[in-house]
Amino acid sequence: MHENYDLGQLLELVRTKQFRRLRELLDDMNEVDIAEFLDELGPEETILVFRLLPKEVAAEVFTELEDSDDQERLINALSDKELREVLDELYLDDTVDLIEDMPANVVSRILRNTDATTRTQINQLLNYPKDSAGSIMTTEYVYLHPNATVEESFARIRKVGMDKETVYTCYVTQRRVLLGVVTVRRMLLSSYDTRIGDIMETNVLSVNTHEDKEDVAQLLNKYDLYALPVVDGEDRLVGIITFDDAMDVIEEETTEDFEKMAAILPSDKPYLKTGVLETWKARIPWLLLLMLSATFTGIIITSFESALAACVVLTSFIPMLSGTGGNSGSQSSVAVIRALSLDEIDFSDMVLVVWKEIRVAVLCGVCLACANFVKMMIVDRWLMHNPEVTPLVALVVCLTLVFTVICAKVVGCTLPMCAEKIGIDPAVMASPFITTIVDALSLLIYFFIATRLLEI
Repeated sequence: MHENYDLGQLLELVRTKQFRRLRELLDDMNEVDIAEFLDELGPEETILVFRLLPKEVAAEVFTELEDSDDQERLINALSDKELREVLDELYLDDTVDLIEDMPANVVSRILRNTDATTRTQINQLLNYPKDSAGSIMTTEYVYLHPNATVEESFARIRKVGMDKETVYTCYVTQRRVLLGVVTVRRMLLSSYDTRIGDIMETNVLSVNTHEDKEDVAQLLNKYDLYALPVVDGEDRLVGIITFDDAMDVIEEETTEDFEKMAAILPSDKPYLKTGVLETWKARIPWLLLLMLSATFTGIIITSFESALAACVVLTSFIPMLSGTGGNSGSQSSVAVIRALSLDEIDFSDMVLVVWKEIRVAVLCGVCLACANFVKMMIVDRWLMHNPEVTPLVALVVCLTLVFTVICAKVVGCTLPMCAEKIGIDPAVMASPFITTIVDALSLLIYFFIATRLLEI
């Protein structure tokens, strides 16, 4: 198995149609690497190379393809017999993921080439809410009877294990009710005549089919589990969720949070596969909303136009104050959003979080104010020969910095916590909104201090 491969050599073999040599190289490659190689090929070449793969490898490569268009193209190109062979090698949850991304005519063909039992299981999984544990679970697991011996259980694992998602952890059930779990390691270390019920672990962590899939992924990560059983309302085992599915959920949710924090409507398509109009639709609502909210900043500046006219030099420091405030608020919001997603804090910790951020803000604000005072005296007044930058003007700017940072930190930490409390995704309250609010606050603080100390 090779993690690295010579892409140029593979492309040359395809170009010169040396398929025998190409097949030999593909046999030594990892399925993920083969999928990456197929992504570099044209539509016809992708189909040609895919047909060179053994059916077991082809199924693995098929699930690793990043582009759903490539998957759709392959499905349309394969004969019913070839498609059936690939589908037979796919795990049920991978088949469900595939169906969710395909148009209706392709879905119809996929379902036509699966047996009746598989179709029933697929339809059952598709009926679960999109963000639920049931939608990402697989029904391909090994279950054992509590009265079976270790020897009988190993015989069962050998019989059915090849088609299961995992055989390391087996689930002990009676009349489908989950009683416990037992690992292959524990069975190997026990005598053959030991009953499974005597060695199973009864303190089992499980989740309900309608539990949020992001919470399930966090559970798997928190307890370092390979798989997590999924039960219905009557504690009957209906499936399991494995760590690879949890990783996909975490990646998907993290990407979605980043997009929301950047004021972009989430999209499940790759960047280059998202059209210009679709990208425009994802970005323009937030930009319009932020543009309207920024109107408040303009209103504040207009209200203090006479003060700015009396001391024009104050205008030059507005961008610095706004930028510093926005960055300070973003720091707090990102840290709090991350802590909320990891369940490190919740709304009841609001006072502790605010108190911590205020202390951090005071330290940051004082450091920034001192550095800015020295900068204004040396650079603005002395080196740039600007007599309007007096010590009193510098004091106004520096005091504004301190209070702006404090306000920004408080706003940055409280908005995400309040958003989660009322059922809004905390990521929505990230930098764009916080920056707009802090801009308005920093201007109000700035003009308030300036009108008091400079008497303008």
